[in-house]
Amino acid sequence: MKKPNVVVIMADQLRYDFIGTSYMPHLQALLADSCLFPNAYCASPLCVPSRGAFFTGRYPNSTGCLINPWVEVDKQHGFIGDDFANLYGLLSADWDGWHAGKQHLMYQPPLEMREGTAVRWHALEENYGAFLDARGHRPPGGQRFRGIVPELTSGTVTSVGDYSTPATGCYEPGFDSFFDGYILQSSLGAIENRDRSRPLFLSAMFLAPHPPFDVPEPWYSLAREVEPPDNVGQWFSGQSPLQLYNLPGFLGTRYSRDDWKEIWRVYAGLVALLDHCIGAIVSKLKAEGIYDETLIVFTSDHGEMLGSHRLWQKMCMYEEAIRTPLLFKMPAPMAGIGVCDQAVSHIDVLPTICDIVNVEKPKDLPGRSLMPSINAGTPCEHKDIFVQFDGNGALGNFSRCIIHQSHKLIVDIFKDEVFFELYALASDPQETTNLVVEREDLAAYLFSKLTEHMRLTGDHIALGPDALQQFILRRKALAFP
Repeated sequence: MKKPNVVVIMADQLRYDFIGTSYMPHLQALLADSCLFPNAYCASPLCVPSRGAFFTGRYPNSTGCLINPWVEVDKQHGFIGDDFANLYGLLSADWDGWHAGKQHLMYQPPLEMREGTAVRWHALEENYGAFLDARGHRPPGGQRFRGIVPELTSGTVTSVGDYSTPATGCYEPGFDSFFDGYILQSSLGAIENRDRSRPLFLSAMFLAPHPPFDVPEPWYSLAREVEPPDNVGQWFSGQSPLQLYNLPGFLGTRYSRDDWKEIWRVYAGLVALLDHCIGAIVSKLKAEGIYDETLIVFTSDHGEMLGSHRLWQKMCMYEEAIRTPLLFKMPAPMAGIGVCDQAVSHIDVLPTICDIVNVEKPKDLPGRSLMPSINAGTPCEHKDIFVQFDGNGALGNFSRCIIHQSHKLIVDIFKDEVFFELYALASDPQETTNLVVEREDLAAYLFSKLTEHMRLTGDHIALGPDALQQFILRRKALAFP
C-alpha cells in the first residue's frame, strides 16, 4: 500500500472553545472530513515541554524537557534526552521531511544543526529576522507588548522575567511580513517543492494566536465585538492564590472584564488569521492533487486563559490552558469522520500516527493509539490524563494535574506551600467551585493516583502522603468558603 503524506498543523495558544466559531470556517470545512477529539489535553501548558511530549509520545518527566530553556542556570531542564525518538526521525527514512515555522522541539545540539538530518528546516527563529531586514520591516510586537514579571529560578530564587502582555495593536507592515504570513509561505513552498518520488511529511508550526497581539489588517479590525465566557475577569474564592506569584496571575489580575473584551476582539481576529493559513494549506494540497491521500493532524500546543479566572497566557491547569483541539483527517482509503468525546492526551498522538502510516512505534510508549475510536467512533478504554508544569523560562511555580473521568484534581506548588483544587467538569465546566473539602474522599483517591504517576515517571517533585489532608484541615480551620 502506498504510504500517505503526513501534514501536522499546530497552532500556538489556541483556546479549544474557538474551533466551532465563525472565526474558523476553513477549520470547520476540514472538520467535516475529519475525526475530532474535543476533549484532548496537552501534557504541559507550555510551548517547549508540550511539543516535546507531542512529538515523542512521552511525558515531560520522562524526556527531561520540563521548561522553556531561557534562563541559563536552569536551561538543561528544557531539552529532550537523546535516547528519545521523535516523529521527525521516525518518518525520515521514507518521507520527504519539511519543517516550517516555530522550532520548539528542543534537543542538544538542535535537530536542525545535526549532520545528516533528513528534514529540511525552515525554522522561524533562524530565518525570519533576515527576511524582515531585507524588507525593511519591523518584527511584530516590541516593548509596548511586554511586561516585567517575577520568575522563580531553580525553585528557590526570584529573578526578573520579561514576557508578553495582552496589549493590542495593528501591525502596519501587513500579513506577508507577519510571523504567520512567513510561516505560511514556507509551508506552501514545502508542498510545491517536495520530492514527488516520496510521500511528504510537513510539520507546519504556526505562531498564531500566541501574543504579541500586534495583528495585521484585515484581521485586526475583523471582529466587531466578542462576549467572553462568564469566568473571564472573575477570581473565584477556591482557586489557587499561588497563581499570583506566577505570570498568569501577576499580569492577568490587573485587567477588568471590560479590558478583556477588547483583548478578546483582537485575539478573535488572530484566530481568523490562523484559519486563513489552514485554508491556504488545504487548498494547496487539493491543487496539487494530494489532499485525499494526506493524513492531516491539527492541534494546538496548549490553550490560553485570556482572562478566565483573571489569568493570562497558560502555565496553569484550568481547562482553558490545557485543553486543546485535536483532529485527524484520514488518508484515503482509510475512514474516520465524526466526534469522539473521550478524554485523550497529546501523548496518544505519536502512537496513533505510527498506526495510521504503518511505522513501528518506539517501545514502552505510555500513550495508546486512538485508531479504534477513529475507525469505529467508539471510545477506547478510559485512561487518566496527567498534566504537569514546572516553570516558564526556569524551574519554579510547579503544578500537577489528573483528570479522571469527569473530575480534575490540581496541585499547585510555590516554594513550600501546596494548594489543592478539585472540580466536577461535567457540571462545572468553567471550574468555579473548588470541591476539595466537600469531596475529600474523591480528592484523596485522585491524589493517590497522581502521586503514583509521579513516582512511575521519575518526577523531581515529591509530595508528602499527608499533604492533601493537611491542606484540608487548614481550610476547615480557617473556614475558607
